[in-house]
Amino acid sequence: MAEGPPPRWIEPPVRALLLALGAIPRSAQVRLAGPPVEVDGNRLEPEVQVALRLVNALGGEPEIRPVAESRRHLDLEARLFRGRRLPLRALREVEVDGAEGRLRALLYQADSAGDSALIVYLHGGGWVEGSLESHDQTCRFIARESGAHVLSVDYRLAPEHPFPAGADDAVAAFRWAVENAAGLGADPGRVAVAGDSAGGNLAAVVARETAADERPPAMQALIYPVCDLSEKRPSYHLFKEGFFLTEQKMDWYRDHYLTDPLSAADPRVSLVLAPDLSGLPPAYVAVAGFDPLRDEALAYARRLEEAGVPVELRLHRGLVHGYANSVGIGRVSASAMRELTAALRAGLA
Repeated sequence: MAEGPPPRWIEPPVRALLLALGAIPRSAQVRLAGPPVEVDGNRLEPEVQVALRLVNALGGEPEIRPVAESRRHLDLEARLFRGRRLPLRALREVEVDGAEGRLRALLYQADSAGDSALIVYLHGGGWVEGSLESHDQTCRFIARESGAHVLSVDYRLAPEHPFPAGADDAVAAFRWAVENAAGLGADPGRVAVAGDSAGGNLAAVVARETAADERPPAMQALIYPVCDLSEKRPSYHLFKEGFFLTEQKMDWYRDHYLTDPLSAADPRVSLVLAPDLSGLPPAYVAVAGFDPLRDEALAYARRLEEAGVPVELRLHRGLVHGYANSVGIGRVSASAMRELTAALRAGLA
């Protein structure tokens, strides 16, 4: 494994290589990938297998680095995997209300000229990493494919702002978005919340905390969400290393986010421990097959269904954690995300 991130000069050729690898026929990807990888009945997609080989050659899986360096490394990976930046009708920076002050946000405007649906998006990164920039392509893709505006929120990160700062910001920002939807060119009756990984956790917190509001979320879309820091299910051990997100990195995120280990039992951290999930907005839950978080996300989807919440669950067996950031270079990642955007389009119609 290489030490540290690669130098900046290497980014353009690596992006070009990833684009080329994503565009070649599947048969060629199979040959490049090598022997198939199968775990627990799932077979890794060849294009994902090739990408993982390249990531490992460039610096490996997420490892334990100082926080600032780790943040830079995630942003680098996002730049490498975003592909060509997708065009939009309009993009503008706005400020939204957080729990303790104003927060930066980006508004991605869809093609529609009239009142659009609005999706409040919360980026992943373990509550420690991630930024508006790291998830720029993801939000562009969602806006273009769903036809809705997307409001990406720069909530506060740990360890500078540990739990519950991020969760409180997410709830405050969603309520601000509903109250100010008209000024954003959106319909206040069609506002959804979405997020990936730790952002999926925050999106689910928003859905639960605002369910009794006059205008609750019209829908919640959770992409491989963190749903339980109180225990580790079998998928943690099946996919502890080798598939981008590792058990060690999840432990690092948890230790930075939670100043008190007992907070792991808080339903705003471990969603599966919420005593009552009835009355929540319809949910779309997307899960990656090769992901330490797989089993807890599936468990949360089951809890929602048992509580009578309409749930559309998609298990993408051949994908790894982080595929939402690969829509610009991977056919299978883009296909998985198009299923999500189709569900958002239908749910917000």
